[in-house]
Amino acid sequence: MSTLAHTMMTAARSADSGLAGPGELDRYPFAEAPVTERLGAPSWDGSDPELGRVGRRAAGSRGRGLHGQLVQQLGQMIVSGDLGADRPLVPEEIGQRFEVSRTVVRESLRVLEAKGLVSARPNVGTRVRPVSDWNLLDPDIIEWRAFGPQRDNQRRELSELRWTIEPLAARLAAGHGREDVQQRLSDMVEIMSHAMGQGDALTFSRADAEFHSLLIQVAGNRMLEHLSGIVSSALQVSGGPVTGCDRPTEASLGHHARIVDALAAGDGAAAEAAMRQLLIVHPEVERVVPAPREH
Repeated sequence: MSTLAHTMMTAARSADSGLAGPGELDRYPFAEAPVTERLGAPSWDGSDPELGRVGRRAAGSRGRGLHGQLVQQLGQMIVSGDLGADRPLVPEEIGQRFEVSRTVVRESLRVLEAKGLVSARPNVGTRVRPVSDWNLLDPDIIEWRAFGPQRDNQRRELSELRWTIEPLAARLAAGHGREDVQQRLSDMVEIMSHAMGQGDALTFSRADAEFHSLLIQVAGNRMLEHLSGIVSSALQVSGGPVTGCDRPTEASLGHHARIVDALAAGDGAAAEAAMRQLLIVHPEVERVVPAPREH
């Protein structure tokens, strides 16, 4: 592995890279340690027993500490259906049951409101909003859905969305020819190759996420760039229909390399074709490519 490639995987990553900083390469960004005892498996008694059901998976905290953990606990319960639409959320009750301050509860509910999961109105209070109001492109909601009852639908929808976004991004990226990005993409392929040889699926997945994020960012379309977080989230959730990116294989590595070669040659059609091949679902999965749903 080149010195540059090694450095890129071990040095601290900027906020837009999606990779962990030094000392964090042994953790997926969504595989945080279990919540603290203060937030662990609370018992909601009385008329609200379902509020005691902790989310099925400790999703990745994009906020740290009690605030971030409470956001995830409540978010997971809403997305999983444990807290149904129009369900009232009483801040005082939440604070008591989870043993957190009013400030933590208030800030957590504000985050959930920004995601479209809850609404706060005078004389009405805070209530859970219906699915139609959720920001389904929010990375947290994508993750929560992927590990909840809606996991099959979420993974199918992500697969279909990637099938639409990434081939177009690859075609557009071929026309920009930025040498610095070309080198970074090549480095990511080199890292994936080395990681696969070492049996290091974690490093492979991190380099893969960096590769796809870079590709979308260099496409020169700001609306597509805005969707790069969705692709990163899709790469972090596994199961369901499995695309070529989800498993370290020689075929997957070869498609990544062909994308880089096509970009270097300025061949948009070849880059698009290679990306479509990369996104094809593995043969053992029933559906080979995303198809229209039956109505």
